Amino acid sequence: MYGKAFAPEYQGALTTLSVNSSLTDVLAAGTEQLRAAERAGERSEAARSGLAVAEAHRRLGQVADADRAWKASYRTAREAGDGAAMAWALWSGGTLARQRGAFPLAWRLLRLAAELGGESGDIVVRGYSLAGMAETGRIQGDYEAVTTLHEQLLAEARKRGEARHTVWALEGIAQIHRNTGAYDTAYALFEEAAGIAAGAEDRRGHAWALRGLADIVSVRDGDSERALELLTEAEASCRAMKLSGALAYNHKMRGNVLYRAGRYAEARDVYAQALAEFEEMSEPRGRALSRLGLAKSLARLGRDPDETAAELDELAGLLDGIGLRHARQMVERARTELGLTPARVGAEAAR
Repeated sequence: MYGKAFAPEYQGALTTLSVNSSLTDVLAAGTEQLRAAERAGERSEAARSGLAVAEAHRRLGQVADADRAWKASYRTAREAGDGAAMAWALWSGGTLARQRGAFPLAWRLLRLAAELGGESGDIVVRGYSLAGMAETGRIQGDYEAVTTLHEQLLAEARKRGEARHTVWALEGIAQIHRNTGAYDTAYALFEEAAGIAAGAEDRRGHAWALRGLADIVSVRDGDSERALELLTEAEASCRAMKLSGALAYNHKMRGNVLYRAGRYAEARDVYAQALAEFEEMSEPRGRALSRLGLAKSLARLGRDPDETAAELDELAGLLDGIGLRHARQMVERARTELGLTPARVGAEAAR
């Protein structure tokens, strides 16, 4: 039913690159082709090569370089009058904005990309941009607004037999079910995504699906050892492809699994590792979630309750500022779990 996964963001002379190509290889090939296209005065080719460069930088966590690259790709595409290439550049910029926690900008760029993709007749970039909008809403916790869009995109991907996009949609819907407590449904969807990704040789999608399965196995079944095995398998793919962001989220999930198992010292160390990785790539969502896990672990290891309460206050404000509803709720659950009140409330009560 599904063919081999492909990467439509690798365009022009770079279509020979695999969806599983190491990002350092993609960056090298993209940079070389970009320079060759610029020398030859081939603006459309330069824009499309620049897209691969932007995506490689983004996935490697090199935020400033990614920002420069997608903007350069967009300018070059506009000069060439290539609407589809302009749309792809906007999609890259919108995806980067979401990664940086700039959600209003992500919505704006992805919406423009979808519109431009539709106008230029490129249904793939239109679909990817709509998917980006759906993912942005899901990450923000606005499930009611984006569940239908996820399901619509899943139906379209299944109809086209596009494995990579089918896997993405299944994982997104699974995450919504997981976050709303429907663990069995979430597990089935993650399992289907993992099977499709494996058959289509989509190592990135497979790694994310394994991470989702590990989460469910840990929280639903209490099977920490199986969960850790799944995360170790996923980590191998992340390292092989140099997926910095996916690897950091893998480590954050490993911290979650260890914490749930009561292995607080190990969880503390893994959360600290994930925090350092997210800080290196300027990823505010992952950074905040790692800090939350680290704060909970330290509390279990005897940290002063007032210090923990103060940090949870800070994280609550930070997550409110970013616009992450689900993550904000996680802070409140942490307070309840640890028997804490907001530091401000405690201070007022002591007066």
